Amino acid sequence: MSIFRSLRHYNYRLFFTGQAISLVGTWMQRVAISWLVYRLTGSAFLLGLITFLSLIPSLVLAPYAGSYVDRHNKYKILVITQVILMLQAGALALMIWFKVYDMFWIAALSLVQGLVNAFDVTARQSLMVNLIDDKEDLPNAIALNSSMFNAARLIGPALAGVILSTLGEDICFLINFVSFIAVLGCMVMMKLKLTAHQKSKENIWIDLKKGYDYLKSSPDLASMVLMMAASSLLVIPFTTLLPVFAKDIFNGNATTFGWFESAAGFGAFFGAIYMATLKVSQNLQKIVMMSGILLAISVVALAISPSLILALICTGLAALGLMAQTSSINTYLQTHADDVMRGRTLSYYIMAYQGVLPIGSLLMGYLAHLFGTQIVVAFEGVAGLLIVAAFVYNENRRNQLKNKFSLFGN
Repeated sequence: MSIFRSLRHYNYRLFFTGQAISLVGTWMQRVAISWLVYRLTGSAFLLGLITFLSLIPSLVLAPYAGSYVDRHNKYKILVITQVILMLQAGALALMIWFKVYDMFWIAALSLVQGLVNAFDVTARQSLMVNLIDDKEDLPNAIALNSSMFNAARLIGPALAGVILSTLGEDICFLINFVSFIAVLGCMVMMKLKLTAHQKSKENIWIDLKKGYDYLKSSPDLASMVLMMAASSLLVIPFTTLLPVFAKDIFNGNATTFGWFESAAGFGAFFGAIYMATLKVSQNLQKIVMMSGILLAISVVALAISPSLILALICTGLAALGLMAQTSSINTYLQTHADDVMRGRTLSYYIMAYQGVLPIGSLLMGYLAHLFGTQIVVAFEGVAGLLIVAAFVYNENRRNQLKNKFSLFGN
């Protein structure tokens, strides 16, 4: 089937298999740590703080990580980061096994995860092009990667919900630790021929500035990154508040929270499948706009949902829109950025997504503490509509200027 055409490439097939197994464990850990923090503290603010610590390093380090990845062997960087993340999961498992419910150490390990992820995600995204022999299959590979991520988001939380209510948080952390064996095993089996770019002799901070100047001189790439940053700050943090919907608004337990995460995974999975069917020539800007509208409307509907079933449906639709939006932006950047600038360009995407998100999570967690979760989530949805409107205005203005200059050129 054409939807799975990227899997015919040996290295990508190994990458896909290892990541698919590991990501189930990652999502189990993500759900377990959110539930653990909220169960112990009952604080929406602390929930936002832990998310903040696990993602904030991407805001500070992502541009540096992009320059670093462009200078070094992406494969080796990825192996090292996966080993460290495996040890981080093992440390969490041991801590909770011995009932050391210390928020300081949970926060510290979340920060370690964030520091490592700044390099891991940049290396993984920029390595993608080297896993595919036929570059026509790159958009499909990116979409399949998103499908895998969101299938794991569907399965992981569902398993976590069952395990949390029967065996406890420590088992979720242990499963995540073991799942990294699959990733490392598959990476060892790869047969990569990395194209060696001439290593820059300039200071890495000069390389970093070149990445910024390149993005600044490419308004189409810059507008995508800015769209991602605005959504990460004001819209996407609704996901951080899902435990509050599960426990307080709908009077549920860990299983209920698992339903919310699985609903999000279910919607995002279908969004990723849709992206995998797209042709290379598809208008990605239009998809960014339409998916942004779906995301915003669904978030507003979630905030005012009177029943659990309706809230789960809205969560799924919001995740579908979010998946299509992030995947389209990612695909556009990967297919339009120059090869020597790809790592740096993607690092700004990661900064805009994973780096800005913790600030948004902390801000929305604090506002939810002050004004109530449903009011804040409704605000996020309205903000999403305004962001799409600004993006549409900017694209139309840029196209008008381009047409005007082309007329003068003739």
